[in-house]
Amino acid sequence: IPVFILAGLLVHCVFLVSIFDIYFSSPLVHGMTPQQTPLPPPAKRLVLFVADGLRADSLYELNSNGTPRAPYLRSILENNGSWGISHTRVPTESRPGHVALIAGFYEDVSAVAKGWKENPVEFDSVFNESKYTWGWGSPDILPMFAKGATGDHVYTFCYTAESEDFGAQDAAELDMWVFDHVKSFFNSSRSNQTLFSALHEDKVVLFLHLLGIDTNGHAHRPNSREYKENIKKVDKGIKEIASMIENFYGNDGKTAFILTSDHGMTDWGSHGAGHPSETLTPLIVWGAGVNYPQKVTSQFFEDNFLKEWKLEDLKRLDVNQADIAPLMASLIGVPFPLNSVGTLPLEYLNNSAHFKAESIFTNAVQILEQFKVKMSQKKETTLSFLFTPFKPLSDSEQINFLKKTRLYIQQEKYNEAVSLCKTLINLALEGLSYYHTYDRLFLGLSIAMGFVGWTTYVILVIIKTHTNLTKTVQTNNQESTVLFYSFAFVGMIIAFFLLIQTCPWTYYVYCLLPLPVWYAVVRELPVIQDLATNLLSLRIGQSIGFLLVCTLGIEILVFSFFYRSALTVGLLVFAGWPVITQLWVQAKTTALIWTLLCVLLAIFPLMPVVGREPNISLVIAAGLLTLLISCFSLVLLCKSENKYRNNEDLKMHFYQVLSIALSTYVVSSTHDSLKNKQGLPVLNQIISWMTLVSSSVLPLLSPTFLFRRLFSILLSLMSTYLLLSTGYEALFPLVLSGLMFVWINMEQEALQHYGLSLKQKLSVFNFAYATDITQFRQLHLDDVRRSFFFVFFIVTAFFGTGNIASVNSFDPASVYCFLTVFSPFMMGGLLVLKVVIPFVLVSCAFEAIQVTTQLSSKSLFLIVLVISDIMALHFFFLVKDYGSWLDIGTSISHYVLVMSLTIFMMLMNGLAQLLTTKRLELPRRTKHHST
Repeated sequence: IPVFILAGLLVHCVFLVSIFDIYFSSPLVHGMTPQQTPLPPPAKRLVLFVADGLRADSLYELNSNGTPRAPYLRSILENNGSWGISHTRVPTESRPGHVALIAGFYEDVSAVAKGWKENPVEFDSVFNESKYTWGWGSPDILPMFAKGATGDHVYTFCYTAESEDFGAQDAAELDMWVFDHVKSFFNSSRSNQTLFSALHEDKVVLFLHLLGIDTNGHAHRPNSREYKENIKKVDKGIKEIASMIENFYGNDGKTAFILTSDHGMTDWGSHGAGHPSETLTPLIVWGAGVNYPQKVTSQFFEDNFLKEWKLEDLKRLDVNQADIAPLMASLIGVPFPLNSVGTLPLEYLNNSAHFKAESIFTNAVQILEQFKVKMSQKKETTLSFLFTPFKPLSDSEQINFLKKTRLYIQQEKYNEAVSLCKTLINLALEGLSYYHTYDRLFLGLSIAMGFVGWTTYVILVIIKTHTNLTKTVQTNNQESTVLFYSFAFVGMIIAFFLLIQTCPWTYYVYCLLPLPVWYAVVRELPVIQDLATNLLSLRIGQSIGFLLVCTLGIEILVFSFFYRSALTVGLLVFAGWPVITQLWVQAKTTALIWTLLCVLLAIFPLMPVVGREPNISLVIAAGLLTLLISCFSLVLLCKSENKYRNNEDLKMHFYQVLSIALSTYVVSSTHDSLKNKQGLPVLNQIISWMTLVSSSVLPLLSPTFLFRRLFSILLSLMSTYLLLSTGYEALFPLVLSGLMFVWINMEQEALQHYGLSLKQKLSVFNFAYATDITQFRQLHLDDVRRSFFFVFFIVTAFFGTGNIASVNSFDPASVYCFLTVFSPFMMGGLLVLKVVIPFVLVSCAFEAIQVTTQLSSKSLFLIVLVISDIMALHFFFLVKDYGSWLDIGTSISHYVLVMSLTIFMMLMNGLAQLLTTKRLELPRRTKHHST
């Protein structure tokens, strides 16, 4: 079996990694030549303000009394410049946003693994192409552009990482720091000749990264007074910086200014997904070479923002976020960044038609260059007779396009030239995507073959080793040798094909993986024949009915990943389970409690996702309820006069009750302290971390009797969960574990009902002595239902209080009892812990069920494996890399979730065994008796 487990882990890891290779490999290519507009640029220098986390509506909308929220920027867009909305893509995080703004391409998903910090791929940017760039701001953003730059011309000034504190007095100080440093920088340049002359060069970029708005949005939500005040301060700061720079250069009219944002933010203070509040960001451009406001009588947009913002009569020019990079390049006359896929927004330019035509032509050639490199790369690694080129842009078509455009520009037919260039850009982008996804179908089929083979093999293993459906069949040695060689031969042919095409090594793994898997299946052919004859002798109706129920169950599970309410439907069906199977006749009370708790738990998936509206009083209520239950059980324990009780255990129980009380207090006092802007109290922080550490050890000190050990696990985990809760989800583990306790009892009734074994006395059942191998029984159809219940409860534990699959359902507020200074990995770790706690409760209950129903954990685990693999195959085909970025992100995370679910359940199984069976003995004080 260890071989089987290793093979399973390996196969699943390959399946998991494969989607990143198939759907999300890096789109960047290298080896293009830089393209620059031949005409002189309108501006000598560019000032880029990026207000991190600023939503478009927050900037443009008017205050309740009708005054503008940012008076200076409002006057700019009404009198001096052009404005619009910049549409960002998901993931709406700071790093991908800045890469799109400054390098002009959308960060590929492979950067997730780097935490968006380092450069996973080298890329070119406007900063790199400039003569000098000076940047001020956050240590998370600036270094990555300095690092990717060739030569020594990008200078950055950052504050310390500790300054980004969500619980701090006021995050707007981060922006004040930037403004003050820029002012002192310009003042010091008057006495520093080298710096002074460098500042007067052409092609200079000044970059101000303003993080305060983002930090305030996380800490106080975007509709808060703090967020809006911060916008006002940024507006004032931009006004001062702009007038200071104009004066410094003697109002030479050669400075262009751009204000935009890297991403927006949801009403509950998070970003990362594709909600309009996260993807719509403001863009205001003014100064040298930029169009003045254009008056219009009517303009049509699907949203109703213009009316709300009272900007109907000013032309709104929307762009994609990556279009800002070519705009900056064209304003100061530097080559377009090599990997940029943005289209120059000509309506922002106030220049001759000739300049516009030349600029967009440069843009088209620069994107076409990438297309050519991509195409030649693909051509080199594919056999010539198998290669299908991208028809609309064959070599002759390319030359045709370029010749025509050149001719139009010479004949001064600029409008025709511009429209031709735009067509060429769209075709080149389509072609880039075509070659990028060239091998997808072939690899996808390969992985699907592996999936189906693996699932079939697991089903065969279950039937062969854990049921008495098949007789043991002797295999014919000669046949198996022939079989082995024929599979080996096919493998060699596939490897040879891949070798000729110089494919990457991962392709070998994906294409050769199905072979050993299917070889294992075909070897079991006698078992399959035996099984078929056995099944035909059963009643056909029964078999079909069973299959239908299985399929329906799995589809409900798949559905619940998209609509949480599917879980409610499932739980209501579960509530009726004792009635359907006549179980309630023999255990009326247990069945009634089961139905009640199922209905209670079914309410949670209907609630809004956690973290939208913090409600601390609910967390405190959950804490008090837990206290009540634990005190009640403490009293019961004290009353029980039996040999299983000793004072050490009572002490342990008492500590756990105390821990729950402390957690409840810490949550309420931390919340009040942050509300009054006093930061996180140190004592609370110490208690929180100590609770977290002790919660993993305390259960191991409690007795290993079934319910007492499970109850101890619940209390320990609950104290940590309370600290991580912000609202109704604090009640979730209580209801869930209540249902788990009843489930253990119900399964005993089911065993008796089907006459599989006698009912055991659960109260004296001990985990420590439960692993007696001889008592294991064979599988029964009812065990498939048992495993399905487990998978269903695991999924409920996952989606019960929110959808993990969307990045923005994580609320940083839930870790404020532990830390408030921004630290992505620490915060991420705590949030993952919060997700894992309900998992552990379900796994421990399942462990108890395996033990009390005398089943080997292996056989049940294999059934669980089959269920989750069938689900994974669904999601493999549902993975998207097009459409709204929310869909893409969700589809990846669904697949990754189900795939890691199996790996995760193995770990959980181990953890549950450790938590339920191991016991740490504290050294006891020995008593001396005087004789």
